[in-house]
Amino acid sequence: MIFKNSKIFVAGHRGLVGSAVVRMLKLYGYKNILTISKKKLDLTNQLKTFNYLKKNKPKFIIICSAKVGGILANNTFKGEFIYENLQIQNNLIHGAYLNNIKNLIFLGSSCVYPRNCKQPIKEKYLLNGTLEKTNEPYAIAKIAGIKLCESYNYQYGTNYLCLMPTNTYGPNDNYNLNTSHFIPALIKKAYLLKKNKKKSKILKLWGSGKVRREAIYVDDIADACIYFMNKKTNKFLINIGVGKDYTIIEFAKKILKIIQVKAQIKFDRSKPDGTPQKLLDVSEAAKYGWSSKTTLEDGLLKAYKSFLITK
Repeated sequence: MIFKNSKIFVAGHRGLVGSAVVRMLKLYGYKNILTISKKKLDLTNQLKTFNYLKKNKPKFIIICSAKVGGILANNTFKGEFIYENLQIQNNLIHGAYLNNIKNLIFLGSSCVYPRNCKQPIKEKYLLNGTLEKTNEPYAIAKIAGIKLCESYNYQYGTNYLCLMPTNTYGPNDNYNLNTSHFIPALIKKAYLLKKNKKKSKILKLWGSGKVRREAIYVDDIADACIYFMNKKTNKFLINIGVGKDYTIIEFAKKILKIIQVKAQIKFDRSKPDGTPQKLLDVSEAAKYGWSSKTTLEDGLLKAYKSFLITK
């Protein structure tokens, strides 16, 4: 059992998901939340990570720490994406096992599933096809984390749960156009157009605009982490999403409407689209009683308001 005073270590507490997990833990009354900055603890360093876990002995670990980014970042820094993610998750998962920490949530990504996966994507489709090339190193690292958790559960009787979120957005997102995911990039581009005094405004985006994506507000991911932290499951891999997807054009139109800017949308077809569609089957999470709470429109508005505060 995880109690309100149980030690809960949130790895990556300053990131998009980690900061939301900390916010939600506090909201739900958890009082013993462990966090540490990257400057004080480099999670790619095995010895330092093992020593931190040995010294602090949390009851539960939520692994939000990861190197993440959009198509451009994934395609440019392939070596860093596979190396850093493998190091972080291996050190935390194996370090937890060495210190007899039985309970852990590892956050993966919908990128782990094959590029041309049958839709909606069920958990059982993992490793049933070829990955999307633009984010293959990141996906392989995350798949390794999933299999590490599965193997330790099988061999050592641990309770390591893997949650696979769809595209996530919200407060504390990355709005750097060179490294961000598509929703923060859309928000940033639309905002810059609004500030531009030119009467004729053009929103330039990558690809065809026809690929479909599912997106979930980050507080819903955090809510899922806390929900499943307190739930016994007979599954170790569970998709976390909203069960509905939209084209990039539809996302762009919704964001332009929220930001109240009129612009012509143009796409650069010389740039990659990425995976044609990524819609998660969330029926497994629903069986355990969890579902997302935030509508896309409400989530995008909250994300934009948080962007205005922090820009």
